[in-house]
Amino acid sequence: MTGTEKKILIIGLVWPEPTSSAAGTRMIQLVDLFLHKGYKITFASAASKSDFSYDFSATGVIEQEIKLNDESFNSFLKELNPAIVMFDRFMVEEQYGWRVQQECPDAFRILDTEDLHCLRSARQHSDKKQTQIDLFSDTAKREIASILRCDLSLIISEVEMKILAVTFKIDSSLLYYLPFLENEITNESITNWVPFEDRADFVFIGNFLHKPNWNTVQVLKTKIWPVLRKKLPGVNLNIYGSYASQKVIQLENKTERFFIKGRAADAQQVISKHKILLAPIQFGAGVKGKFIDAMQVGTPSVTTSIGAEAMKGSLDWNGFIENDLDNFIEKAVLLYQDKAEWSLAQQNGVRIINERYSASHFANQFITTIEKLDLTAHRQQNFIGQILNHHTVQSTKYMSLWIEEKNRK
Repeated sequence: MTGTEKKILIIGLVWPEPTSSAAGTRMIQLVDLFLHKGYKITFASAASKSDFSYDFSATGVIEQEIKLNDESFNSFLKELNPAIVMFDRFMVEEQYGWRVQQECPDAFRILDTEDLHCLRSARQHSDKKQTQIDLFSDTAKREIASILRCDLSLIISEVEMKILAVTFKIDSSLLYYLPFLENEITNESITNWVPFEDRADFVFIGNFLHKPNWNTVQVLKTKIWPVLRKKLPGVNLNIYGSYASQKVIQLENKTERFFIKGRAADAQQVISKHKILLAPIQFGAGVKGKFIDAMQVGTPSVTTSIGAEAMKGSLDWNGFIENDLDNFIEKAVLLYQDKAEWSLAQQNGVRIINERYSASHFANQFITTIEKLDLTAHRQQNFIGQILNHHTVQSTKYMSLWIEEKNRK
């Protein structure tokens, strides 16, 4: 792809908010990658903007407001005629994929999964009901169908790559492992980190619209902190996160030194002042941006196997991974008090970022892959996807047209 062919349309579920969530950060990383490679980007969304939506004005990215179930999108698409269309999560592909196929059949269709929604919801249901995890839900049927309809799906977790290949039998040619694209941690940045002696307190951070984060704060409040605070008198636990509801705010208890701080203007800056990130995550999927931020500023963490899932490979963790809550508390105390353990954990984080998330390891290979792919041959090998696209165009199209007609009345 060269010249005018290098046009990409990104259809967002929401306007990205990198200060609110890891999903927002991930999207901006992808936008920056395509910009760096000379692509002309149009970012479109039917969602309303918030005060925290990313400002594209200085980037050259064209913003486009679109409507759900409206033929105006078809006209916009036809005029733009992008070479690539990227859907931000499977729900967006469900809504707009058939229109893209109808108006721009030769456009390369990419699905950015963010994380596997069917995995996250299955784990949440399992945690709530205390039952075995059942991946074969209606959400899975929708998400897997979306993956099959697209030419390539971006997967952020190696664990999810394996689940898709082994459990759902998705051909590897349809999946592409693309983790967070981070700047490497240099010796210069390490010298600017806040030292052990100048740090204090524990921290947790997360977008409260994301149910695993709300659940984690409840675990901290009811099971971790009542014991941990007695072992470390005078130490605080500071909870940061965007979109904190009243039920979150009401958890604050100054006497217990459990503080709800609300949105962090700069997540890394906030985390960098604390000694340890605590994240007893009980369910979820994907890769957790909070740990990336912590490693980037030299803050060790204590989490669970779900929290650290797919993040460290064969390397040692940036702290401790404990599922038993008593052990979790003991390791948090050890890491808080022992500078040698803390420093070792910090260095483990440097290795994880530099060896597993460096943008230089992934960016060029990804762009080369999509630019050199023979789309016709690729689609012929994915006949199940052709079948799904054929039937989806019919079913989704007529449902959408019915809604469109209804909206006119």
